Amino acid sequence: MTASPAPAPAIQGDGLRPTLAELIALRGTSRHRAPPGRGRLGITGPSPSALRGRGMEYAESREYVVGDDARHIDWRLTARSGRAHTKLFQAERERLSLIVADTAPTLYFGTRVRFKSVQAARAAAVAAWQAQRQGDRVAALRGSLREAPVAPAGGARGVLRVLDALTRWYAQPPADDAGLALALDHAGRLLRPGARLSVFADPHSAAALPLARWSALALHHEVVLVLLVDPLELSPPSAQLPFLSGERRIELDLAGRSAREGWQHEFVAPLQKLQDELPARRVAVRVLRTDDSSDAWLGAGMGRR
Repeated sequence: MTASPAPAPAIQGDGLRPTLAELIALRGTSRHRAPPGRGRLGITGPSPSALRGRGMEYAESREYVVGDDARHIDWRLTARSGRAHTKLFQAERERLSLIVADTAPTLYFGTRVRFKSVQAARAAAVAAWQAQRQGDRVAALRGSLREAPVAPAGGARGVLRVLDALTRWYAQPPADDAGLALALDHAGRLLRPGARLSVFADPHSAAALPLARWSALALHHEVVLVLLVDPLELSPPSAQLPFLSGERRIELDLAGRSAREGWQHEFVAPLQKLQDELPARRVAVRVLRTDDSSDAWLGAGMGRR
């Protein structure tokens, strides 16, 4: 018996900047997860596939010609006109999957495996490949007053455009970052009812937005919020930690109670607030650590509303 070949090793970057090669290599992660059912208007269950051919939405009727499907004869118009007519159906549209990339400076940091920015790029790449596998058109944008969104496109070509943008955006903090709020403003102009919105953000960026803003987005769209965190933020050691602020070295003593309470308020409280408040507003919240597998956020609820 011949042994099956071992899977190709995953391509890893240096953890400081994402590479296009490692984002492309993440394509295989979506193949191991069955595409979840998706419904309209919040209904979970089977749904129409994103067909490119003949759909089931009536468009118009025309005179019957040889070769037309007899099952689609428009009997009422045929009876009124005295000539055989057949119904035409409009092709179903592919769903839009929009990736919103938070590029706040706080993401370009990490103590385990990779920077939060690199994990954001990798997780967003997983989302893009997953959308392509499900037949969606893929688009992406960030908070910028100068850079246009990556236009929606289907297939691997559309995904590669998104991956190229993610590689650039997360290589270093963009000088023109205008914030997550502006990015969601841009998203609102692209989205149509039934679209999927995947947001990859630092907890501070997401918590700064009013809860009503998230509720409005989730009213007509499937919204997944992936929060990027570093293990140090969640569980700091009870010791002195050195930090470099510009050219200044700062020592933070986390052995004291007040310092630890301040740390919790700064890093853990925003995360906890989002986890507590947003699910009730129909926003799926995922927490992704820098040392997690980049597809770990694809939980059982991914793709469901």
